[in-house]
Amino acid sequence: MAFFRSIFTISILTLVSRLFGFIRDILIAIFLGTGVLADIFFVAFKIPNLFRRLFAEGALSAAFIPQFLSLSNKNGFEHAKEFAQEVLSILVLVVLGFVVLIQIFMPTVILLFAPGFFQSKEKLDLAIVLTRITFPYLVFISLVSLMSGVLNALGKFAAAAATPILLNIALIGSLIMFSEHTQTPAHALAWGVSIGGLVQFIWLLTYCSNSGVYLRLPLPKFSKEVVLMLKRIIPVAIGAGVYQVSLLIDTIIASFLPSGSISFLFYADRINQLPIGIVGVAIGTALLPALSHSLNSNNEKLALDTQNRAIEFSLVLALPAAIALIILAGPVISTLFERGQFGAESVVSTAAALSIYSIGLPAYVLIKALVPGYFSRGDTATPIKIAGFAIVINIIFNLILMGPFLHLGIAVATVISAWCNVALLSIFLWKRGQLKPDYLFLYRLPRVILATLIMGCLVYLGALLFEESFNGHAFEKFVALIALVFLGLVSYCFITLYFKVYSLKDVTGVFGQKI
Repeated sequence: MAFFRSIFTISILTLVSRLFGFIRDILIAIFLGTGVLADIFFVAFKIPNLFRRLFAEGALSAAFIPQFLSLSNKNGFEHAKEFAQEVLSILVLVVLGFVVLIQIFMPTVILLFAPGFFQSKEKLDLAIVLTRITFPYLVFISLVSLMSGVLNALGKFAAAAATPILLNIALIGSLIMFSEHTQTPAHALAWGVSIGGLVQFIWLLTYCSNSGVYLRLPLPKFSKEVVLMLKRIIPVAIGAGVYQVSLLIDTIIASFLPSGSISFLFYADRINQLPIGIVGVAIGTALLPALSHSLNSNNEKLALDTQNRAIEFSLVLALPAAIALIILAGPVISTLFERGQFGAESVVSTAAALSIYSIGLPAYVLIKALVPGYFSRGDTATPIKIAGFAIVINIIFNLILMGPFLHLGIAVATVISAWCNVALLSIFLWKRGQLKPDYLFLYRLPRVILATLIMGCLVYLGALLFEESFNGHAFEKFVALIALVFLGLVSYCFITLYFKVYSLKDVTGVFGQKI
């Protein structure tokens, strides 16, 4: 139950962050819409975020946490803390140097990430300026990620899980307060990104200090533990971030498509990221320390059981979310974004992309549940090979489908790539005997699928009933959408309880404990 309570804690805080994120995205849609300015800001926002997810979050956590826990178990917490401080000093040196280098060669970076912008000097110049403003965010969030890794390894998930809330608040505040005082609203948002990173850093530094986990900044030292971790980081950066690499490829290719294509994909992905963040990120964050603890104790049986429960829980939540988003893509996009510069045509194009992305939603979540099975055992080579293959698949299908289907072809390619990734991750774990579906998993899975289909039928009928409401005013749309979400949640909960997927005792065991 401790594992599920950890997931629940992270999920609740992630949900709060996503709600603030929706407010942020609604404001961006009002101020920027899906035009040229929006496309440029989203590129400037994605570039530092890509490096954050590849190096700061994915790679650092996956390589650092198992090693930190291993050192703590063998040599005590103080030795593990010294290791964390050594990593911190190297991280500061490398990231600062990397940020300075990128700032100098920013035109080349934009050429690599959004080559289509070179067709317009105005687009190119603004992209360079905005990305230079956002890129210092990488320094702050890298330090935040290391402190988060230490806290997560110690079973303290709440403070780290709350940091994205602060970024969204900073972006909302910057857009509302500074838009009239900057050249464009996109400039205000760009400054909000770096300000948000600083606020996140101060928040977590204060929390760590108050919790007795304050990390000093010694002179850089390449100890044998640090060298081992650095060797593991490079492949993990690609293996853990394949989804982000796929999105980057989408952005590069979309920059050659008509204006608005990048924005359609961005807004669709933002909605799709809600269940991925609440379920996938939470499971992945809680699973890595749990598996590492089990393997450090030579308890392979417990590790297999934990892996099964993580995959099972991923499907229990991801499957109904995917079906609901496919059915309600239009109403969701219309209710959240159709105002200001975001018109009816933008709704249609974005909703179509969301429906396609949602087909891959279970895959995105399962990747988060499968990859820790490799990282906890120190295997970083296999995920990079699988990730590389998935990226190649994504590129091939992007090039095939972008012509006839424009931005929708890009979404389809991303989904195909994600499912290929899941299939290969599962196959290799299975062959090694590190993934064995147990009785509980085989008992629950068909019942989850049936419950999802029944819920989907009910939501579809509800959407037909509320069709008139979704053609009305904003408040009427919002009420109808909330009613359908409530219908889906309640019906799915009752159906899964009726089919005995989980018992009331299982549920109260999670909610009834202090989190």
